[in-house]
Amino acid sequence: MTAAAVTLCFLLRDGAAGGEVLLGLKKTGFGSGKVVGIGGHVEPGETTARAVCREVEEESGITVLESDLIPAGTVDFVFPARPEWDMAATIYLCRRFAGEAQESEEIAPRWYPVDQLPGERMWEDAIHWLPAFLSGERAHWQITMDPDNETVAASTRTLLP
Repeated sequence: MTAAAVTLCFLLRDGAAGGEVLLGLKKTGFGSGKVVGIGGHVEPGETTARAVCREVEEESGITVLESDLIPAGTVDFVFPARPEWDMAATIYLCRRFAGEAQESEEIAPRWYPVDQLPGERMWEDAIHWLPAFLSGERAHWQITMDPDNETVAASTRTLLP
């Protein structure tokens, strides 16, 4: 079984107290109830960049141009107990965008201080890779989940040039 191609975009802005990142409370489907990045599946014939622009608009109402995306790296999520959940994620950052975040059927978006991520409400793996990407690191990560599909069994990273 091949891992599903997904993509995430972390919108960044300067807030009154410092840097902020847009995350969203997942309201439906996989990861429901968790705070997650904005993004989703890459449709057949789409590039990851095109897919993430579409997903950001669908989920948050914000318009992102492909030319404004900052490639950050990739994360392979491996679920040995549920291989059908395996995902190959392409991660982007973005500092230029248009519009204000609006709640959708799938996501309730909210800006969080970059240095105060809601780790206890996110997938446990996010504390491994998200702060690194937000600080400007470019890398390929592999996250292997425990049989409970919630906790991390192993994480490895390879830095990218």
